[in-house]
Amino acid sequence: MLSLFICGTAVTSQYLAEQYQVNTPMLQSFINYFLLLLVYTTILAFRTDGDSLLQILKQRWWKYLFLGLADVEANYMIVKAYQYTTLTSVQLLDCFGIPVLMALSWFILRARYRLIHFIAVAVCLLGVGTMVGADILAGRQDSEGSDVVIGDVLVLLGASLYAISNVSEEYIVKNLSRVEFLGMVGLFGTIISGLQLAIVEHRDIMRIQWNWKIALLFAVFALCMFGLYSFMPVVIKVTSATSVNLGILTADLYSLFFGLFLFYYKFSGLYILSFVIIMVGFILYCSTPTRTAEPTAVPQPRSTGLDNAGLKLEENDSQTPAVTVQFTREESVVVSTD
Repeated sequence: MLSLFICGTAVTSQYLAEQYQVNTPMLQSFINYFLLLLVYTTILAFRTDGDSLLQILKQRWWKYLFLGLADVEANYMIVKAYQYTTLTSVQLLDCFGIPVLMALSWFILRARYRLIHFIAVAVCLLGVGTMVGADILAGRQDSEGSDVVIGDVLVLLGASLYAISNVSEEYIVKNLSRVEFLGMVGLFGTIISGLQLAIVEHRDIMRIQWNWKIALLFAVFALCMFGLYSFMPVVIKVTSATSVNLGILTADLYSLFFGLFLFYYKFSGLYILSFVIIMVGFILYCSTPTRTAEPTAVPQPRSTGLDNAGLKLEENDSQTPAVTVQFTREESVVVSTD
């Protein structure tokens, strides 16, 4: 389902770019964040169980500001990279986010992988390589991009920011709540994308020749993104961010199948092979659960310290028998102990 949502965003974006010359990735992202704001931030503001919106902002506002910035810029950089580099570079370098995600999960979420997980990731990446080879054979690499180096750097940065966003999402939905994650991303994503939209894309928006078809494409894109953001935390909570990212590698293949009819792509049997390879790797990864490392116990100091020593002395004093001295009339001394 998540791959189909991503496919919907890719197809609508490409249709807007090719048929109507509309290239406004930040406007499209802003609509999605605004929908998240309307739904989940509102729910967060009026909920009675858990921390309120004001408490969350007071305690963790700077963390969600960083998360919102990473999420917004990841979306923008990946889309922007298509203007500079080739489809092959984007597909290959976008996979860089998976090892970054695994490394972050190792250190932040304390996830521990087995050999089969690394083999599964390698199989999935082999499937992506097969898909790229099919693109080249099918002649989908007509454009070489205006500046390949800039485009490749944007893809690497975008993939790394996606990894940061996904690891943060997994931590929040498993330790706090899904509504808090979506509400805070919607709030800060709307603010950040709105500011960037006003600075970067205001001229592009003014040039759009609006009609009902363009409006419909924007609406479909926004609904697909809203569905993706709404359902991804549910899947991540029961699996992991790494397994979800491996599964959505098939999104490019779904986009291709739609492109066969909408954009008249040439079909190659390697596409089917790449789909099978990716699914085999995904199933292999999910067949064995990862484990979480236990936190290291902090050894207790051997020295008791001054406070503990004082308590020990008091304890010994309380155990010392009391001595009573009594004088009789004959001046003899009688000593007794309790």
